[in-house]
Amino acid sequence: MTRTFRSLGRRNYRVWAAGSFVSNIGTWMQRIAQDWLVLTQLTHNSGTAVGVVMALQFGPPIVLMPVVGAVADRVDRRKMLLATQSAMAATALGLGLLVLTGLVTLWQVYVFAGLMGCISAFDAPVRQTFVAELVGDDDLPNAIALNSTLFNSAQLIGPAIAGVLIAVLGTGWLFIINGLSFVAVLTSLLKMRVGELRRLPKTGKPGKPGVAMADGLRYVRHKPDLVIALAMLFLVGTYGVNFPIFISTMSVTIFHGGPHQYGALSSAMAVGSVLGALLAAGREQPRLTILAASAFGFGVMCTLAAVMPNVWLFGLALVGMGTMAQTFTTSTNSLVQLRTEPAMRGRVMAIYMAIFLGCTPLGAPLVGWVADGFSPRWALGVGAASGFVASIVAFAYHRYRIGKVRAQR
Repeated sequence: MTRTFRSLGRRNYRVWAAGSFVSNIGTWMQRIAQDWLVLTQLTHNSGTAVGVVMALQFGPPIVLMPVVGAVADRVDRRKMLLATQSAMAATALGLGLLVLTGLVTLWQVYVFAGLMGCISAFDAPVRQTFVAELVGDDDLPNAIALNSTLFNSAQLIGPAIAGVLIAVLGTGWLFIINGLSFVAVLTSLLKMRVGELRRLPKTGKPGKPGVAMADGLRYVRHKPDLVIALAMLFLVGTYGVNFPIFISTMSVTIFHGGPHQYGALSSAMAVGSVLGALLAAGREQPRLTILAASAFGFGVMCTLAAVMPNVWLFGLALVGMGTMAQTFTTSTNSLVQLRTEPAMRGRVMAIYMAIFLGCTPLGAPLVGWVADGFSPRWALGVGAASGFVASIVAFAYHRYRIGKVRAQR
């Protein structure tokens, strides 16, 4: 157990973890409120509209990848996070005021989702690489896994609270609460002992962002393990990690539930995510075999969720989905960071985050269309296929590597 929580022995990490946990609760509350606002108040149960919001919120990392990758390797990451987290707070408060005054429209939600996506594009790779400054490479896999544990523990609390508050107060106050929750993470950044941060190497002269990003892509191209891991992430991230669509459409159109049920199902997913993150925290080093096994397991759990006859069994399947998905994404994150030189880590993590966050919007409208045009159960089938294909990619690479070793003997 001590090994599982060893990163908490470092003061800076403890301060960061506490602030992030509070802020993440607010983030999950807003996610539930935003999906519910779009699905039930601004449209008539449109999974496509939810998919568009996801596309706008998570798409900018792809477009901005050449810029943010170069920035992540050159800036003071702590100061950058102070700026991005403050901007996210402002967008949450702005959207909350529109909802509370009754002026909100669907296009305004789209605009705010796009703004949040642009801010997140800069925030995400910096936040991911900042963890190494807090703990160093030796404890990096453990710290990444604990970050995921805290994030998904917040998912246990946030959606459950959101379901109750939406029914009592409406969606607007949840955006306000999220905006105020950023005070916790901003305070944690200000309270850190700057002298104890482990500064990662920075690149030299700024140069053109596109050139710097091309260096990152060339670096990845010559690392077969990174190429395979990122290819698997693309498949699962694009077609599998569409949980807001899966859960909201199943809850509303298949099981005919209200906000309480939606919040409870999101929390069920979080239970599995916490389990997956804790399992990852206990491992010393991530391996491609773990990625392959968890991707296959994700496909199996999506298949089971798609055929569940009632909401209770569907919630149980979501626990399994969360466990497999979190094992896969946490292990991929650790593998990519540890197999990348520190001086290149910002650019490579920008590629990682562009795939992880940016490719989900590519699949979200399609998955939403399948949910609307056929059934949410068929949309889950798309997610299942992504896990199975990703595991096949890993298996094929494993066979290729074995064959290459034999040929050299």
